[in-house]
Amino acid sequence: MTITPGVPPRRNLPIALARSFLTGGVIGGSLAGLVVGVVLENVPLLVGGLGVPIGYGLLYLLAGWPRRAREAAVVPRTALAVVESRTVPEGQVTDRAVRFDLTVVPDDGPAFRVELTQDINVADLPDYVPRTVLVVRYPPDRPTDMRIVKRPTPEWEERAAGARLDSAPEATRLSEPPESRAVGFVGLLGLLLAATAVVFLFRADLFEQQPAEPPSSSADPSVSSSWSAEVVTGGSGTVVLGAGQSFLDDGALGRSIDSVTRNGEYGPVTTLQVTDNLLAVTFSSAGTKAREFDPKSLPYERFPALVEEARTTLGVHAPQAWSITVLRTDGPVTITVSVTGPGGAAVLEADGQGRVLRRTSAH
Repeated sequence: MTITPGVPPRRNLPIALARSFLTGGVIGGSLAGLVVGVVLENVPLLVGGLGVPIGYGLLYLLAGWPRRAREAAVVPRTALAVVESRTVPEGQVTDRAVRFDLTVVPDDGPAFRVELTQDINVADLPDYVPRTVLVVRYPPDRPTDMRIVKRPTPEWEERAAGARLDSAPEATRLSEPPESRAVGFVGLLGLLLAATAVVFLFRADLFEQQPAEPPSSSADPSVSSSWSAEVVTGGSGTVVLGAGQSFLDDGALGRSIDSVTRNGEYGPVTTLQVTDNLLAVTFSSAGTKAREFDPKSLPYERFPALVEEARTTLGVHAPQAWSITVLRTDGPVTITVSVTGPGGAAVLEADGQGRVLRRTSAH
């Protein structure tokens, strides 16, 4: 199969638009439901705001299994590539999400340019300097899903060592299809419509409960001096941060969890879910199947790096939202980072120490 430079394979546009609209709707409706549920202290709305995105994420993964099975059955193509340039982000982590600009030279087709992002250990960065010849592998029908082969076979390693490749012109660069912008716009539209619908349905209760002036920390102990709202019921606790704040800020998540759990006063924790400015904690109750875990044992300092890795390395173009879910079922604690964007959703799973276990890329 000969690759036509600059034109990646097109996806089914109506399905992509519908999926993007539904994903945006789930995100917008769930976040709005959580915020409204906190303000109104509406437990069913809080539970729905937590349960709907989790259920949708599981259904999304289940529905995608047949497609991923078909894609896995396709024999990948191996080729040589030369590094035109690279961008290495700064950070304290050992593995960096390096962005490469490559010229790829297939054996049976014309050379083309492509960009990709891949985790590279800092100790191995000298092996990926510009003009280095590498071995890459990609599905024949999806060259934009290309990955660098870190340990090629002896045959390909020998070919790469003796190859001298010329740069392909910019005109051959693979680019996103024009409909990607439409998909992104539809997803954003779904997010806004769903959030507006939730607020509209509960507008009467919201307007009745809205105070005439911002409450102070001395008048209402549930609102902190940084305008963070906190609500704790018998089975869950929720914290909503004000504008300009994020749970990825240094120490913000740990402080909020200590506050909402009251050091175990409300019982053991079974589930923890975090978005940019909303934290929801579920406490153990009779009949629950989820196992308990100690929230103080979680590596909160690793959460920003895990979110950044999920946003930049799993193929989600222009990610719009992220969430972290921590729970423990039959084994150890699992940290699941989900990101969504116009191109779909992707998931990164890590263990209780923040070490990445597996990645599910978006397609």
